[in-house]
Amino acid sequence: MDTNVQSFAVHNLRRRPEPLEIGGFVAGFDPSTRSPFLNYATPLPGARPTSRDVADLIGAFRARGLVPRLEFAPDGAPAVEGALRRAGFTTEAVHSYLVCTPDTLAVPTGTGHLVEVPSTDAEFAAVDAALCEVYGGDASAAGAVRMRRIESGGGAVRFVRAPDGSCAGAATCSAPSVGTAELAGVGTRPAFRRQGIAATVTAALAGTLFARGAGSVWLEYESEHSRRIYERVGFRPHGTRLYMVLGE
Repeated sequence: MDTNVQSFAVHNLRRRPEPLEIGGFVAGFDPSTRSPFLNYATPLPGARPTSRDVADLIGAFRARGLVPRLEFAPDGAPAVEGALRRAGFTTEAVHSYLVCTPDTLAVPTGTGHLVEVPSTDAEFAAVDAALCEVYGGDASAAGAVRMRRIESGGGAVRFVRAPDGSCAGAATCSAPSVGTAELAGVGTRPAFRRQGIAATVTAALAGTLFARGAGSVWLEYESEHSRRIYERVGFRPHGTRLYMVLGE
């Protein structure tokens, strides 16, 4: 499964506003933000990069004033970690990921939450604001545009509305590639937690992508609490992803 996830990562970065292929890497740049989580690279499955390939990749990030950063499944490109470490890259994080298939999906019942598809500028902005509140970012017009781009580009954005009309919780899922799709940014605002919103939105997104033909949906988790939520709706452990960064 690691190779499938790694192949997905390559295809997904090629869909970025400014993709760039260097040696055995694909870098995805978004000129609307300097966020390292939206400007990073990944290796091609099975890549065996040379020192020159790694130097050229570093140069592409430095030329844009960005910190060189990569995300990848190490089992999908075993030779890459050593090449990066020899160039000075260090581990930023190691995240486990879970995979859901149509056979394992379990849709929660009895929560009473209505999952909606944002359609207006105000709704996309509300989703962006809610997820920024959860993850510590700054809501912006560009963030709302990115949300709309996900929805219009074959991916999906789903949310549960708060009583005041804003967003209580939401998540996004990429458009599928190589038979799988990445579900990301699952977040519930603090005032609405422990009401089943995250599980409901996650299951709704997975079901949407399965209906569009995806054979699996995968996600990373940050805590044992979130892992339990995802496992309840049918996500199962499959592997790890490595995050590496080059400091100044």
